[in-house]
Amino acid sequence: MINFKAGAPRPATDGARAARIAAAKDLVQRTLARHGLMPGPDGGQARGLQQVMPSMENLLGGLKSPFGTPPAQDVPIPDGAEFRHAQFSCAAGSRAYRTYIPSTAGDGVTGIVVMLHGCTQNPEDFATGTGMNTLAEEHRFVVIYPHQSRGDNAQSCWNWFSRGDQRRDRGEPAILAGMAREAMAEHGVSKEQTFVAGLSAGAAMAVILGETYPDVFSAVGAHSGLPFGAARDVPSAFAAMAGNAEQSTGAASNTPAVRTIVFHGTGDATVHPSNGERIARDAMDRGARQSVEIEEQGHISGRRFRCKVSAPAGGAAELEHWVVEGLGHAWSGGRPGGSYTDEKGPDASAEMIRFFFEPSGRRG
Repeated sequence: MINFKAGAPRPATDGARAARIAAAKDLVQRTLARHGLMPGPDGGQARGLQQVMPSMENLLGGLKSPFGTPPAQDVPIPDGAEFRHAQFSCAAGSRAYRTYIPSTAGDGVTGIVVMLHGCTQNPEDFATGTGMNTLAEEHRFVVIYPHQSRGDNAQSCWNWFSRGDQRRDRGEPAILAGMAREAMAEHGVSKEQTFVAGLSAGAAMAVILGETYPDVFSAVGAHSGLPFGAARDVPSAFAAMAGNAEQSTGAASNTPAVRTIVFHGTGDATVHPSNGERIARDAMDRGARQSVEIEEQGHISGRRFRCKVSAPAGGAAELEHWVVEGLGHAWSGGRPGGSYTDEKGPDASAEMIRFFFEPSGRRG
């Protein structure tokens, strides 16, 4: 079995690189065939291979991201703000992270948002691309940016596809929840004001945290992510990314799903949009039995969108599912300078913060 740690970048000749890519294609073809995704005579299934192939090559290491290398420079911060470096360790392991404390924190911290970057990204890159620090200044919340090292995944992906990283009190969920708890204690923030969001593999891990630690996180933001239980290993991860996720083994607990906001683009060729639909459906299935559903449509900065809102009568919205027309595998309304961002469309960062901190509010 291949795991994502196996592809740490190392010097390679052109022949070795070609052989590695050929082996990768062979693995993907065999994996897709196993899941019924290989192209037929009419080419009807060809898109599955086209979707997953770039991701496979990136995950093996040594290939440049199509969105460029994350910025090496630090993120500029205003006077009075802090962007701390720290390391969190517990029985499950250790991860570095950065914490943004806004200059306005002296007036009281309103909450904590944990932001989980996608593959090949880092905390500085993710902070730049999402613009979350600017929103933290405006709304006085603390932002935590955990860092997945290449030692724990060759392309700095969170290991959402690993069984050992899908459970409470084990692996990455335990580390990330512990990191959040430590910050909650430091800043006097309750579970009701603690949230987690992510992009791609980070979004998949955010969904896992919502399932395994509903006592720590009160809401989840999943951008271009995958549902809980979508994969159990690398082959099933590729099938899930291509839109053929396995049937979930069930929720991690019997508690209702945490409030969830989902963003996904119809043009996402890396993580199929059906994964966003699955995240939303899972949240609705465990929501209130009696709920009101409203669907809105609009056009922002050159992109059309649909937003389905589900809420119990008279209560806070439990789900928002945003589908952005033409958006690829990128953060909607993202800022220039960060990787995997698209400046067009709804501002996912602003909408997530509104959903997190103003649960009774409505768009508009």
